[in-house]
Amino acid sequence: MASDPASHISVGALNAIFSSDNNPEEAFPNPILQCVQVKPLAAQPNTPERFRIVLSDIHNFIQSMLASQVNHVVHSGKLKKGSFVRLKSFQTSYVKGKKILIVLDLEVLEELGECEKIGVPVSVDSKPEPEAIAQPTTISGSGFYGNKPQQQPTPLASHRAQPARASGGGGGMNIYPIEALSPYAHKWTIKARCTNRSDIKTWHNKNSEGKLFSVSLLDDSGEIRATGFNDQCDALYDVFQEGSVFYISSPCRVQLAKRQFSNVNNDYELTFERDTVVEKAEDQENVPQIRFNFTSIGDLQNVEKDSLIDAIGVLKEVAEVTEITIKTTNKPYSKRELTLVDNTGFSVRLTVWGNTATSFDVPLESVVAFKGVKVSDFGGRSLSLLNSGSMTVDPDIDQAHKLKGWYDAQGRTDTFSSHASLTGGVMGAAGGRKEAYKTLAQVREESLGTSENPDYFTTKATIVYIKQDNISYPACLSEGCNKKVIENDPGQWRCEHCNKTYPKPEHRYIISVNASDHTGQIWLSCFNDVGRLIMGMTAGELNDLKENNESAAGEIFQEANCKTWVFRCRAKMDNFQDQQRVRYQVLSANAVNFAVEANKLAEVIKLYSIQ
Repeated sequence: MASDPASHISVGALNAIFSSDNNPEEAFPNPILQCVQVKPLAAQPNTPERFRIVLSDIHNFIQSMLASQVNHVVHSGKLKKGSFVRLKSFQTSYVKGKKILIVLDLEVLEELGECEKIGVPVSVDSKPEPEAIAQPTTISGSGFYGNKPQQQPTPLASHRAQPARASGGGGGMNIYPIEALSPYAHKWTIKARCTNRSDIKTWHNKNSEGKLFSVSLLDDSGEIRATGFNDQCDALYDVFQEGSVFYISSPCRVQLAKRQFSNVNNDYELTFERDTVVEKAEDQENVPQIRFNFTSIGDLQNVEKDSLIDAIGVLKEVAEVTEITIKTTNKPYSKRELTLVDNTGFSVRLTVWGNTATSFDVPLESVVAFKGVKVSDFGGRSLSLLNSGSMTVDPDIDQAHKLKGWYDAQGRTDTFSSHASLTGGVMGAAGGRKEAYKTLAQVREESLGTSENPDYFTTKATIVYIKQDNISYPACLSEGCNKKVIENDPGQWRCEHCNKTYPKPEHRYIISVNASDHTGQIWLSCFNDVGRLIMGMTAGELNDLKENNESAAGEIFQEANCKTWVFRCRAKMDNFQDQQRVRYQVLSANAVNFAVEANKLAEVIKLYSIQ
């Protein structure tokens, strides 16, 4: 990266471009700007994919639209948040009185690298006071930078020891949009609706114990998860009421989100601190009630197992409450299965649990929207409502009205297909889709896994090396948990997720293998089922063998080498030590079926015309 990327930026270019009475490209030819945001526009039928970006010249920022012919800079991964670009061709425009830049051609200056937003730019539409330019709260908006800031109450210092004040307040600080929050933002306030509040949870480990709760917060620009621990849990739990709107003011820690604990779509999350101020807003309007990102029932086959999604459908069937016994506690737990249908012609089974199951009294043929359901591959595809999820009956949204109209007009008499009927044949990782058969060279050349969504492929390769360190981890014994447990004391293995302690864990494989074919090599990540197949024994058995007879364990690894398998894989971008890389995860492995492979080779040979 260049030592001072800021020195390359064409400071003042945006103001000059829009102030010019002539051709804007003549006012400031080929300006260099920083891209501080990249977002796709909502997909529209029969229209090409479009992206909007925010460009900054340090003094100002401008909402911009990429012409479709330059979408490739986003698809290739070159244009990212924090990149530096040279505009080669552009036009100015005005939409609803706001200035817009249409980018017809640009060059990403990869040699300058990427960095956090430089300076504190203000909208090119605004005329801020000089002192306002130095305040980060001048960047505000709904879904994009540059919208008119709202007003909010000034937190009262005398109440910081008891931050949960319910007041309307007054004052003049600007409201930050949730999407603008980052670890580099300071002295901010958000105005957001609490859409979900978890129960209080406790944890115990060797060094400490405590309690916590989490809330989901929503404004026009996005969502974020916030967590309060111990004293903050005591102070704020009763303050946050689902459905109410609050002002939350820093100090409040902003950090990378732990996505395994949340279904909120945000790269960051908040942690309440001792001096965090929470005030209930007098104005409870003008903030969204809830935000959904629905996946249709017909599209569930294309969703990765264990993904968290939002779903909506017409309630077709409601089963009776049943009970299952949790093996680790021998206690019963209630469940109820629902059947949803939609206008894709598919049905799906959705399970609700606990109090939601026993108190469920939604009338049949209601439209029900679910936020935060987990996708399972049981029976082709099924759904499960998590504790952190929510359910809304007959929501006042367009999708619900359309579903109700469709069902009343024709859906009531339609027949529906189950995803279970699509489970035959060669299945993909997303169920029902055949992955392309690739050589390892093709996997690299086609840059599989570098797009926003994962790619799936099947390959035949030979294991040439197996990493022998960290081959497994101690896992929870609870059915379906598989979380890592920690040994607090001898014979005391605790799972924080289940809040339970066990005398011993179950070891599960997490092995990395290097596989090769005639075109190249690749590192593959293999989990428990695949690990057992490759190693020929359970992870617990191999772990015991390593501890008691290292030589015999070495022979097991040697025996597993140089074997050829047909691997079904997922390629997905991953972050490792602040570096992005593609991770190749093995979803299943099978021994080579030589009859099938011979037929494949025969088909390939037929493609060649021998003269």
